[in-house]
Amino acid sequence: MDDADALDAYSRSVSSVAAEVTPHVASVRLARGSGSAVVFADDGHLVTNAHVVGSGAHGIATYSDGTETRFTVVGADPLSDLAVLRASEAPPAARLGDADKLVVGQLVVAIGSPLGLAGSVTAGVVSALGRSLPVRTRSAGRVIENVIQTDAALNPGNSGGALADSAGRVVGVNTAVAGFGLGLAVPINDTTRRIIDTLTVEGRVRRAYLGVVGVPAPLPDDVAEHTGQRAGLRIVEVVRGGPAERAGLRPGDLVLTVGRSRITDAQDIQRQLFAEVIGTRLAITVLRNGAMVDVFATPSELVN
Repeated sequence: MDDADALDAYSRSVSSVAAEVTPHVASVRLARGSGSAVVFADDGHLVTNAHVVGSGAHGIATYSDGTETRFTVVGADPLSDLAVLRASEAPPAARLGDADKLVVGQLVVAIGSPLGLAGSVTAGVVSALGRSLPVRTRSAGRVIENVIQTDAALNPGNSGGALADSAGRVVGVNTAVAGFGLGLAVPINDTTRRIIDTLTVEGRVRRAYLGVVGVPAPLPDDVAEHTGQRAGLRIVEVVRGGPAERAGLRPGDLVLTVGRSRITDAQDIQRQLFAEVIGTRLAITVLRNGAMVDVFATPSELVN
């Protein structure tokens, strides 16, 4: 294959993705901001960034064919930087993929409305996976885990738009322009699908709160062999007065399981801290001074 053939293959791939995904991406305008959004359901629901909608309640969506329609904000979740809109009319839903299956170096295509220019397309690769994006509300902070880093050019207005793989599946919602050729996107995976579904139905996301800060850490060889688990979450800080402290968790504890599910990083815990565990006794197994210890914590509701 010569250089011309390689370029043609690349161009065909990007143009194919653009043709498939662009009709499902809207430029959105609100009283105090603008950005992009992606149609994810056939009933007119779109997903965008929480920071795009801010405190807005409604706005105008413009699709790539020039169609304009009004939308209302169904709900926003600043701690995942996701929001759901409901438009009075919309094209069919885009196909959603699974960002957990991405690999570094994979082709991705960003589609949105940078600087208000609807239907703009840029392409690049997945530059890195597993990045963390700190987010904060007035009274609560959280880290969005497994954020996608890409070198596809992103500019103001791309936020809320689609990041698609070479098969035309939306695998991320572009959320931040890091600068110097770095862009970030919230992944589409099981956790964010759950957040989007909850926003669609309830208009908000209720989260449980434990009050621990930890870092991934390997398990001792004998424990790894016994449990079949190679890593856990080492607690480095326990928030005073929080559910974890009341349960007796301590800095230095190595968390193995929460709710009987294995824990290897902070996201494994965050996946479980939703409304249904608020006020319930949650079993937590930790490795402490070489011994496995079971404690029971009762998560409270995280107040934004």
